[in-house]
Order: sequence, then C-alpha cells, then structure tokens
Amino acid sequence: MPRRFLQRYLPRPEVLKRNRSLRIVGPLIGDASLWMLSRRSVANAFMVGLFSALLPIPFQMLLAAFGAWLLRCNLPLSLGLVWITNPLTMPLIFYGNYRLGSWVLNTPAREAPDQLSTRWVAEQMLDILPALAIGSIVSAVIAGLLGNITIRLIWRWQVSRSWRRRKRRRLALQRR
Repeated sequence: MPRRFLQRYLPRPEVLKRNRSLRIVGPLIGDASLWMLSRRSVANAFMVGLFSALLPIPFQMLLAAFGAWLLRCNLPLSLGLVWITNPLTMPLIFYGNYRLGSWVLNTPAREAPDQLSTRWVAEQMLDILPALAIGSIVSAVIAGLLGNITIRLIWRWQVSRSWRRRKRRRLALQRR
C-alpha cells in the first residue's frame, strides 16, 4: 500500500517536536491532520507542493506550509516537493515557464546572449516578468492538478490491486 511506502521516508512528528529550532511551529507540527497519510491528504499535498515549487517567488516553503495547513493535507510531502526547484533545476524550470508564458501571451521569447550575466537578466526583467509570471501560474496549476489526479489514480490502483491479491489468497485457502 502507498501509505506504508511513504511512512518509511517521512519524519515522525514526535522527533520534530523535540527539535529546538522548530519550537515556534510546535502547534502546527502537532496537528495530526497534517501528518495523515490518506489518499486525499497525499494527493492534495502533491498539488500544494507542485504548485508552490513552480512559482518563482521567495519563501516557497512557507507558501507550501500554509497551503498544507489550509487544505489539511500532508505537511512533510508538501514541503518536500517544493525542492523540485532546487538551484540545479530552477533555471531550466523557470526558463520553461517563461517560454510557456511567451506562448500564452503570443509574444516572442527573448534569446539569451552568449554570455549570460545577472546584469543582462536585471536589464531584461521588466520585459521577461509578465511572461514568466503567466507561464509559472499556468504550469503550477497544471502540475498541481495533474499531480493530484495522478496520486489519486495510483492510490486507487494500489488499493484495488491489494484487494485482488487478498481475494486470490482467500480463494486459494478455501480450495485447500
């Protein structure tokens, strides 16, 4: 079952409560609904985490934590999925979001110079920002919804597969 697989890798709330640096968020960590592993809580956690990860904003983890609290979905999964956009993947993902935004807005995408610099990016930011924002929102919504639907389908498939296995085992025991 997916629950057992996820429980192996997720931290325990008791361990996190004892952490001195997390005392400020102690009541949040103690909320049992944020640690549940059900089809709904995991699927919504994927939706919140993927949505937050694809937005080019600072403090993506705070947005994911707030979304997890608001939807009462799994907090560790929401926070962990934000790390899809890490320093290695961020340029590629946000460039793809920019290209998507350019396509949605029907504007030509800017070509990067041979020597990419922060100065060039800063000078072009006003022109790049609308396409990046629109592309990021579109990709975040699509990825969040697809993640939610995919997790629900995988979960349902796993549960029905385990039901079929149990049924086969029961039938095999009855035949003996």
